[in-house]
Formats: sequence, structure tokens, C-alpha cells
Amino acid sequence: MRDAALILHFIGIGMSLGTSFAFMFIGMAASKMPSDQAKTFQINAFTLSKMGHTGLTLLVISGLYLLTPYWEILTKTPLLLAKLILVVLLVVLVGIIGSIAKKAAKADYEVHMKKIALLGKITMLSGLLIIVLAVLQFN
Repeated sequence: MRDAALILHFIGIGMSLGTSFAFMFIGMAASKMPSDQAKTFQINAFTLSKMGHTGLTLLVISGLYLLTPYWEILTKTPLLLAKLILVVLLVVLVGIIGSIAKKAAKADYEVHMKKIALLGKITMLSGLLIIVLAVLQFN
């Protein structure tokens, strides 16, 4: 069962972190387009976030299962504790970005996209730090 959870966890990593990288490249491509075309392109690309949400859900569910042997010693593992705090931050950031994206599709596109770009960078950094902490913890 642990192997199946690990497989789901790695699939979730690919889906969620891959979405962050995809949005980074979408932003780069959109910056080279006329503003009206870029707006339509980026609003249509928001549907990609469903893949990230699915991956994040897989990560959380499989991660909770994989952590069952560690709950008792959680306070003695600062790297694991930091990783879990970053996961909570990541979930919150993804939720905030999703709500801002809905607003951007309706009005004030430029204002909301600046917020999304900043939060997207923080989200990607958080995701990468989570992976680094996991490798250091479980190596």
C-alpha cells in the first residue's frame, strides 16, 4: 500500500508543480502577445489550474497516509514540520490564486494578474522548498 501511495504522491507532485511551471511559461508567452490576445490566452489557460488542484489533492491525501508512522515524532523532526507548514501555505496560496483568477476573468484583469503573478512565484518557490525539505528529511 505504501508503494501505491508513493506513486500517487509523485504523480501529484508532477501535476501540481508542473502546473506552476506551465503557468510561468504561459506568462512568458503572453508577455509577447498584444494585450487583448494575452488576456484571452491567460484567462483560457486558467482551466489548467484544475490539473494543479487535482495534483495537490493527490499530494495531501497520499502525504497524510505516508506520514502515519511519523505523527508521534513530528515535533522532533523540524524539517518535516517545516515541510507540513509549507504545504498548508501552498494550499492557502492556491485557494487565494483561484479566487483572484475568477475575479480577473470578470473585471480589472491587469490588477488581478499582477497579484496572481506575485503569488504564483511564491507558490512555485513554496513547492520547490517542499520538495527540498522532503528530500532532506527522508534521504
